[in-house]
Amino acid sequence: MSAAAPPHPSPHPSPHPSSAELAAKLVDLLDVEQLDTDLYRGKRGDDGFGRVFGGQVIAQALQAAQRSTDEDKQAHSLHAYFMRPGAEEHPIIYRVVRDFDGNSFATRRVIATQKGVPILSLTCSLQRYEEGLAHQDAMPDVPAPEELKSDLEIRLETVDQMPERFRANFTRPRMIESRPINPRSWFKPEKQEPRQANWFRVVAPVGDDPALHRAILAYASDMSLLGTATLAHGVNWMTHKLQTASLDHAVWLHEPFRADEWLLYVCDSPWTGHARGFNRGKIFARDGRLVASCAQEGLIRLRG
Repeated sequence: MSAAAPPHPSPHPSPHPSSAELAAKLVDLLDVEQLDTDLYRGKRGDDGFGRVFGGQVIAQALQAAQRSTDEDKQAHSLHAYFMRPGAEEHPIIYRVVRDFDGNSFATRRVIATQKGVPILSLTCSLQRYEEGLAHQDAMPDVPAPEELKSDLEIRLETVDQMPERFRANFTRPRMIESRPINPRSWFKPEKQEPRQANWFRVVAPVGDDPALHRAILAYASDMSLLGTATLAHGVNWMTHKLQTASLDHAVWLHEPFRADEWLLYVCDSPWTGHARGFNRGKIFARDGRLVASCAQEGLIRLRG
């Protein structure tokens, strides 16, 4: 596997990790360890929230599925169901079931467990490359990422409004940089069309392994999708007693891409109801190619 080389330690370390260190941390997080045939262990994250980020579990499960398949076949779709929240203090074990191996396609099931209890079930399909009929939706006309503030810059502008106990996590440097097209207010959310878009990329180069880039996209696909459903209602976790969690998540991988180059994530939510919200996403490369599509239904519960 080609991956970013670990950075050399600085004689005068800064209070925050460098971009290269953050990118290397993401590569390490998604590099699942093989324990036995079709049995893998995922590293623990350290976001500090206690609960494992759903995109991490999806990405590690995808890596386990990809490791169990010959390199001629590439993942083109995954469908995942979240059953229980994962805990940051424990590693995650991934067991792969080889349901099908054909000439063109292979299918894998992956069960993620902590302390012997399932937390996620993922099905992944992989295909050997071939040509075929082709068309795609057009990429929307949006400002270039260089014209936009990063999500971190926007957070730092409002950090004085954040309760002290949340500030460290609210302003910590991220492994994936995001630049929203129309930033929403964290503290005075207003009802708006349930649509949003943002550019994102890993903060530094991460090597040339296509499987790693697919895993990183799967990781990032869970970063802004669920929140789209809350836009129509003018609520968020900062201003309301809002309980949210991913219930299921699907990603279709269409074209080659690099996750350390700018990708545009365009999301919309056609429906919410019954404490659930449904969201869709399209991910475009900067050259206009539609490289992935996503869908997710999540728990959205207002508590009194």
